[in-house]
Amino acid sequence: MSNFQGFEQLITENTVLALKELFDIDITPSQVTLNEPPKDFDGECTLVIFPFVRFTKKSPEETGQLIGHFLKEKIPFIRETTAVKGFLNIAFSDEYWMQFLTQEALSPDFGKPQPKAEKILIEYSSPNTNKPLHLGHVRNIVLGNALEGLLKEAGYNVSTCCLVNDRGIHICKSMLAWQLSGLNETPESSGLKGDKLVGKYYVEFDKIYNTQAKQCLENWQKGDFTGQNAATKDKYLLLAAKLNTTKDEEESKKLESAIKDLAKENTPIMAQAREMLLKWEAGDEATLSLWKTMNQWVYDGFAVTYKEMGVHFDKFYYESDTYLLGKDTIQKGLKEEIFYKKEDNSVWIDLTAEGLDEKLVLRGDGTSVYITQDIGTANLKYSEFKMDKSIYVVGNEQDYHFKVLKLILQKLKEPHAEGLLHFSYGMVDLPSGKMKSREGTVVDADDLMQEMILAAKSQTEELGKVEGLSEEDAWNLYKIVGLGALKFFLLRVDPRKRILFNPEESIDLHGYTATFVQYAYARIQSILKRAETVEISGSLSKTTLESLEKEVLQLLYKYSQNLEIAATELNPARIIDYAYEIAKLYNKLYAHHSIFAADTAADTQFRIQLSKACGQLIKRCFNMLGLEAPDRM
Repeated sequence: MSNFQGFEQLITENTVLALKELFDIDITPSQVTLNEPPKDFDGECTLVIFPFVRFTKKSPEETGQLIGHFLKEKIPFIRETTAVKGFLNIAFSDEYWMQFLTQEALSPDFGKPQPKAEKILIEYSSPNTNKPLHLGHVRNIVLGNALEGLLKEAGYNVSTCCLVNDRGIHICKSMLAWQLSGLNETPESSGLKGDKLVGKYYVEFDKIYNTQAKQCLENWQKGDFTGQNAATKDKYLLLAAKLNTTKDEEESKKLESAIKDLAKENTPIMAQAREMLLKWEAGDEATLSLWKTMNQWVYDGFAVTYKEMGVHFDKFYYESDTYLLGKDTIQKGLKEEIFYKKEDNSVWIDLTAEGLDEKLVLRGDGTSVYITQDIGTANLKYSEFKMDKSIYVVGNEQDYHFKVLKLILQKLKEPHAEGLLHFSYGMVDLPSGKMKSREGTVVDADDLMQEMILAAKSQTEELGKVEGLSEEDAWNLYKIVGLGALKFFLLRVDPRKRILFNPEESIDLHGYTATFVQYAYARIQSILKRAETVEISGSLSKTTLESLEKEVLQLLYKYSQNLEIAATELNPARIIDYAYEIAKLYNKLYAHHSIFAADTAADTQFRIQLSKACGQLIKRCFNMLGLEAPDRM
């Protein structure tokens, strides 16, 4: 460990001492406030004097001057103090910053916080086994993986899990369409990844479904209700009558939508899918066998995608194992009058006092709803991980659901209720509009990643940056650049904001992109490699800093602060921005000050070391968020 002390600690400790020795005032370090200095002051920080004036019985300027003089005597590195009204601006000497570089910034453990006792569980990805992962999943996965790395870097004990939605009517749709095709396709026979093959049949189901729904509507309009029960007929006639009489345009749209939904729910293929779901729930051997086979195809496909993205999970949960969980908890809550029953035996909770509404937690026939199994799964996760905080990385369309889940767990007095946190993020749009899984218009995650890798290949070859690389090394570089561009673009904005993904913009060498930062890092590695072969002669004792050199050091110094804020706010975008700022400022330094043709040997040696420190922090920022920084580009 070095003896280096951060300037905040030095100033805080000595301000407490100054007030005691100068004015016989006892304060705690928490009562010392340090702010960013004014832009026109070349210094490190501003000490707020106002709170002390009522004790010193002197003017703010005189109090500041006395404290400033004391600090200069006690802290050798202070170059200048300036009292302005109720503020004391403080500037440190160049020697302080050179010591910071040698004793702190160059250490591999620079800015690494002490381990924290708090345990955090992050749930993310949570795919369905009826389709491949798509662009929406990619943002979820990138955010979840970045949160994991960020919180681990900040010293937390972090675990991850993935809840796989592997049961339900949507899964049966793919299974049924596969059966009806009669082709007996497998991933091996079709040449498709398993998740893509199953997704193909999910789209196929929807085509048949829509065709049958259209035919159903045409029959109903002609008065033909063959195969339909009386309740469906009566409901259609009631909706059609309202549609024919209403003059309200908005009401007409709602009625037309309700009629279409009624037709879809009463198609022959939908009846078959519901029958298959009943067989699954009854444990029908043939249905379960097909379900296991097709789900395994999907799992194998997901594994390939996760590996490509550099993601792993500590635990997988499956809805087929958890969908019955929570029912006992509901019964316990009924006895404690947290829930109540209606006449049809359905169980509800009244959350109107909390500004929400009444929420169904158990159907009249005793079957679970989503919130039921989420209650049970939350309890299961706590029993296995004993986490202090449980983070769910789920899109903002589920905001209401997680408000309800947390409220219910709080009312049940579950020990993990307070630690439940919904990490809500905005959706991803494309220039062509929203994605639709059923229509097969989603941007497949594998295709997207391949597109980004090929775009990186094209750009890298165009710049002539692959000379001397083997084919394997070249493709590894394309992958690092392409996937880095994708992840950086998805992380660079506040997670809560909706995002418009633009592949071309994401890989711009001169923009706010991973490519820009990676290129700066590769430049640094080239400099360090050259430095190994260059003999530096002359005095290596540097005494003064150029303003840009000092600015770079001051930025590096802020690593711990940025890490702490990013972890507290759960905002990976702050680290992305920080890495970009390092790269941008380093490029400016490189453009204005020569390294190997510097005025003195001391300047050359110092700038080599400063380059190394910048490279180390860029790499740390990238690695914690799931990105890579290549040694050459």
